[in-house]
Amino acid sequence: MPALSPTMTAGNIGAWNKQPGDSLSPGEVLVEIETDKAQMDFEFQEDGVLAKILKESGEKDVPVGNPIAVMVEDAADVEAFADFKLEDAGGDKAKPAEDKKSGQEAAEASEPPSNNSKTAPTKEDSAPVAEESESSGQPLQPTISRWKGPQAAQAPTAAAAPAAGASGAAPPYEDTPATSMRKTIAARLTQSMNQNPHYFVASAVSVSKLLKLRTALNAAADGAYKLSVNDFLIKAVAIAAKKVPAANSSWREENGQVMIRQHNTVDVSVAVATPVGLMTPIVKNVTGSGLESISSAIKDLGKRARDGKLKPEEYQGGTITISNMGMNDAIDRFTAVINPPQATIVAVGAVKKVAVPKESEDGAESFEWDEQIVLTGSFDHKVVDGAVGGEFMRELKKVIENPLNMAL
Repeated sequence: MPALSPTMTAGNIGAWNKQPGDSLSPGEVLVEIETDKAQMDFEFQEDGVLAKILKESGEKDVPVGNPIAVMVEDAADVEAFADFKLEDAGGDKAKPAEDKKSGQEAAEASEPPSNNSKTAPTKEDSAPVAEESESSGQPLQPTISRWKGPQAAQAPTAAAAPAAGASGAAPPYEDTPATSMRKTIAARLTQSMNQNPHYFVASAVSVSKLLKLRTALNAAADGAYKLSVNDFLIKAVAIAAKKVPAANSSWREENGQVMIRQHNTVDVSVAVATPVGLMTPIVKNVTGSGLESISSAIKDLGKRARDGKLKPEEYQGGTITISNMGMNDAIDRFTAVINPPQATIVAVGAVKKVAVPKESEDGAESFEWDEQIVLTGSFDHKVVDGAVGGEFMRELKKVIENPLNMAL
């Protein structure tokens, strides 16, 4: 099982694009892999022939580094693997070799069985498809492996379905197995709440001018593009982050050192709801991008996020996050969980009409309607002190309420 993202520990097998006996060339798609974040095509990067599939389509939670297929260099060797089983490759306990002479060897496995009609391949003839580099977390390309003695296969554990009562009545609940992505989301959010001391700062912000500017720009575009409120907010968050760079920082623990990394560019992670869970595709270098460019990028990223087609570098990283639930009129405000190692996330509520005082020329008090949203910043107190979080929210409010500044 290849590691297709730095956070991936296991994957699900999708459709195989090749069958035993098929040849592969560098760059050809071998199999679809469901990672902890997306459905991705695994492209084989060497010449070879698929000799045996060890993990069929639909297999769940296959650990990274475990064999999923056998590759050979010569099509004449395929026949020798007709009866080859996962147990012969070391079962599900097989792991990447630790005594590699170079980055060219893949996971260790066992000696393949002999075939009565053909001499079995030698130790250097076959390999699982990929392994994860211990230093970088990125998958190495599959090559020829060395085979060792057989190990006992680990039997998969099946979850038992709840039994109905003696009367034959349906059970009062339904269990749905957690997907790899849902497990990852659960682990990361729990870690965030446990390890990052959250504090929250909320501000009511007028968007009346912003909405008028949006209407005027969309009308002038004559259908060439259609800006959303979120496009303006993404830009505003980036501008505020540039003015208060401490909010555009992250907590890092690397090589035994603890540091706060302040980022020079603002890459905004945008929370997107998908059928399998929340993802945060990244709009990069937002301060250097125009509203039309931001709008185009988020539409493309959002669609591919929902389709499970994002590349790891398109959703891993980012320096600050925005989560907008304004499309739900019932949401006045909410607080969001920090996306580590980032230190700031901005939660956006729905636009509401609010009556605000207005002074008339004769001094009499009256009221007018203003369209407002409530923004709530969640900050990691390890990185961003309370006063700094308040300053960031003040700058964000100022930018949004004077939206022409976004064009400067």
